[in-house]
Amino acid sequence: MPSDEERRIIAEFHRLYYDEAERGGTWKNTSWRGVPAHKCPMDMWVYQEIMQELRPDLIVETGTYQGGSALFFADVCDMLGGGRVISIDIDPQPGLPEHERITYLLGSSTSEEILEKVRAEAGGTVMVVLDSDHSAEHVGNELRAYAPMVPVGSYLVVEDTNVNGNPILPGWGPGPREAVEEFLRENDGYVVDETREKFFMTFNPGGYLKRVR
Repeated sequence: MPSDEERRIIAEFHRLYYDEAERGGTWKNTSWRGVPAHKCPMDMWVYQEIMQELRPDLIVETGTYQGGSALFFADVCDMLGGGRVISIDIDPQPGLPEHERITYLLGSSTSEEILEKVRAEAGGTVMVVLDSDHSAEHVGNELRAYAPMVPVGSYLVVEDTNVNGNPILPGWGPGPREAVEEFLRENDGYVVDETREKFFMTFNPGGYLKRVR
């Protein structure tokens, strides 16, 4: 475990890395095969490690944006020889990358219409990545909706738990981190897998949730 001083250094670097995006760098200038993917590359590396271990049949992503991460997941599925991706967004986006493994759904990730479509496809090993509206209320609703689809041993990842001072954007207000904390108080079937934070810098601190029962 990092010492207090190491944690301070990690937090300072995290803030530097995150804020540099406002000048056109770091995560706002990160792409996968030419398609913008607004994620920390260290988290993307962890994702492919999880996928290698689990060989998921389905990856559900909420928050498509420009499709870079959906394409990344699909390409990793190609390399693993199996798996599909469902990517959900409430806002239509032009020019999304096409891939035979990707299905894009337009609508709210918590609407019953979208949930019915996802449940119909959810079989085998399902991995879920939540990256849409970052309010605590919405993320909490997503957690309750998608948690039952994830089998024991797989992951439900809540992204951007770093906002609201954890350690960036202290004025954000209750967001993904607070939703995770409430969810874990109500649900003993999931635990935080801190081994997935092995690179120290992650946009998802405390957000790698593994189903254990």
